[in-house]
This record gives sequence, structure tokens and C-alpha cells, in this order.
Amino acid sequence: MALGARIFKTGLAVTLALYLAVMLQFPSAVGAGIAAIFAMQPSIYRSWRYFLDQLTTSTMGAVLALLGGMLLSNSPIAVGLVCILVIMISMKINRSDTISLTLVTVITVMEASGEWQFALNRFLLTLTGIVSAFLINIIVVPPKPRKQYIKQIENVFSILSLLLRTAVSHEMKESVFRDEKNALHSSIKSLADKYALFEEEQKQLKRAKYSQTRQMVVYKNLLASLQKGYDVLEAVDRHYFQADRTEHTDALFDNHLEHLIKYHQHILLKFEDKLKPNANESEPLGEDNDEFLNNAILGYNAEKIGQLRLYVVAAAIYDYGYQLERLDKVADQMNRIAEDKESVHEA
Repeated sequence: MALGARIFKTGLAVTLALYLAVMLQFPSAVGAGIAAIFAMQPSIYRSWRYFLDQLTTSTMGAVLALLGGMLLSNSPIAVGLVCILVIMISMKINRSDTISLTLVTVITVMEASGEWQFALNRFLLTLTGIVSAFLINIIVVPPKPRKQYIKQIENVFSILSLLLRTAVSHEMKESVFRDEKNALHSSIKSLADKYALFEEEQKQLKRAKYSQTRQMVVYKNLLASLQKGYDVLEAVDRHYFQADRTEHTDALFDNHLEHLIKYHQHILLKFEDKLKPNANESEPLGEDNDEFLNNAILGYNAEKIGQLRLYVVAAAIYDYGYQLERLDKVADQMNRIAEDKESVHEA
């Protein structure tokens, strides 16, 4: 397994938290290390939000644990009741992601039978761990999720194109195909999580820049195109081979998939600005996509088994092509905007 930046930074955050806890002469430094582990987030915005949220819930948890220890003692039943109350309040105020660390604070404070000095000590120890993680996250290899997103798009497409090229021809071993498809699904889910992070950050901006909004449209369409391609794999896997087919049918589906893959690759090259001026091979796809679906419908033979299943596959392929057309329009629009900016600068 590769040593990723987040793994490395988590280790550094724990180290820093433990050192700070010792320097500040806390009785135990373990709590700071635990807090640093929980506080390491995939983006600076998430780190800052987690810091604020954890500050709220840890304060609430420490106060409730202090009162619980003073009024109910530190019996297991009392600790459990206070934990339930803390969970309910945290969920009510939409702070469910901070519950784990808050409960650690509650248990340790109640173990001390509600001594306020210990409660304050525990709170500051947790804060030390969170601050350590936040500092490491913004200083050491700051996360760049947008660059990672584009790089991951390219990697996912390379896997998708391989699977689509071998889906109908059935050349790849079934076990290998299944493993690769599962890995592809996980990668697309990871991309969807990153997109959700971008969307979350943008919603927090009171006045998002037009360029940021435009970039979100690009990210959304790039992700949707990969998802539609994966839907084709699912449809082929579930329906295609259960239907009676001719060599002509296999060639029809296989050739159109090959065309769509090349079209998808062509669009990605547009986004990367790697194409020569006026290199536009993607215009005819609309007609080709319609012609493919029409030929698939005309090929229906009621006497053959599972013919309607082929329409499910054909519809998924058509939908993939339709999404690529939308992505192509977005790419052309982005290129026009870039050209306009260059002409303004030259003038």
C-alpha cells in the first residue's frame, strides 16, 4: 500500500499533538493523539469546520459529563445515560461526525466523578489534538482536491475504456472483469464523494465566483459521463449475454461502444487543451447515436430469446452517448471562454 499524503500527515499530527501535550504538562498525552487522528480531514475547509463543530460538541459533552458525574456518580449506567443524551443532542444540531471524539471526552470526564479541573484538562487536551491536525493539514502538503479530482478522472476513464472495449467481445476473464468493475465502482464513488465536498464548500460561499460555478458544472458533467459509462457495463453484465444475438448484433454494439470511447477520450483532450485548432471529430455523434438505437430497434426478432434485454443495453449505451454530447458542449464552451480571455490579454 502506498504512503499517501493523508496517512503521512495523520502520523505527523499525532506526533505534534503528543509533543504539545507533554510541553503543556498535561497528565496524559494520549487524548491529544486520539483527537488529532479524528481531526485530520480531506480539505482545509473540512478541517476548519470540524474544529468549530468539535469545539461546540466537546464543550457540551464536557459540561454534561461534569454535571452527570456530580449528580449521578460515575456508575456504568450513569455514563451510558449521559452518552445517549450527548448523541441525541449532537444529532439534533447536525454534528454527528463529532460524536465519537465527544463520547471519549464524556467517558473520561465522568470517570473522574465530575471534577471540573479534570473536565477542563480533558477539553484542552482534545483542543490540542484538533489544533495540531489543523496546523499540519494547512502547512504540510496542503490538500488540493480539485487537482486530485482531475487526475482521478483520467485514471478512472482508462479503466472504464478498457472494460467497455472488452464488455461485448467478452475477451477478458470473468473473474478479472468482475474485479476490475468493482474497483471502477469504488473509484467512481470516491469521485462522487470529492464532488460532494466541492459542492459543500461552494454552498458555504455567500457569493461564489462565476468561474467557480462554471468549474462545478465541468466537474459534475465529467463525473456523470463516467457514471453513465459504468451503467453500460452493468447493463451488459446483467442483460446482454442472456439474449440470443447474431454476429451482426455483436458488431453493432461493439462498434458503437468503440466510437463512444474514442469520443469520450477526444472530449477529455479538449479539457486538457491538447488538441490542434479546429480538430473537431465529435460533431456527427448525435446522428450516429440515434442511428445506433434505431438499428438496435429494427433488429428485434420476437422468435429469439431475451430480445427485449438488448433494448435495456441499447438504452444505456444511448444514454451514455447523450451524456457525452452534453460534456462536449461544456468543453467547447470552456475553450471559447479561454480563447476570449487570451484575445483580451493580447489586445
